[in-house]
Amino acid sequence: MTFEEIKELIITINKSNIALFEFKNKDVSITMDKSLQRNINKIEKHQRVDNEEIKKIIPTEDNNLQQAFGEENHKVKESELVEEYEIVKSPMVGTFYNSPSPDKDPFCIVGSKVSKGNVLCIIEAMKLMNEIESPYDGEVLEILVENGNMIEYGQPLFKIRK
Repeated sequence: MTFEEIKELIITINKSNIALFEFKNKDVSITMDKSLQRNINKIEKHQRVDNEEIKKIIPTEDNNLQQAFGEENHKVKESELVEEYEIVKSPMVGTFYNSPSPDKDPFCIVGSKVSKGNVLCIIEAMKLMNEIESPYDGEVLEILVENGNMIEYGQPLFKIRK
């Protein structure tokens, strides 16, 4: 299988509604997974990788991408190279609430400092209000769910920098 054939296959799969694609023969093995839930469950810690590391991992015959996007897009600040955080996931299915009641302030906002045991949110399940506590000391980097949305078991709720 040539590079052009692989490239065409990837483009075709990306344009399709196929969530999981696997191809294997004696020379090539390709797996493409576009399923958001499977990919979210694989992510525990996040680390940014610079382009030089990617070039070592993925050999490419087509260097036109770098020219097309320009050098400025490839420059990453030193402080952005490694940013580790922990994901707080939902322990149940239910409705996400960021405050104890609609007229009260949220338990936390982006930038809030939290301690282990602090309440981050409430999940309503079967008419019971379940407080979700922070398993870590740290800073809330991102709230991944909007207030009032339905959430699934294992769905990421918060990013917390330790």
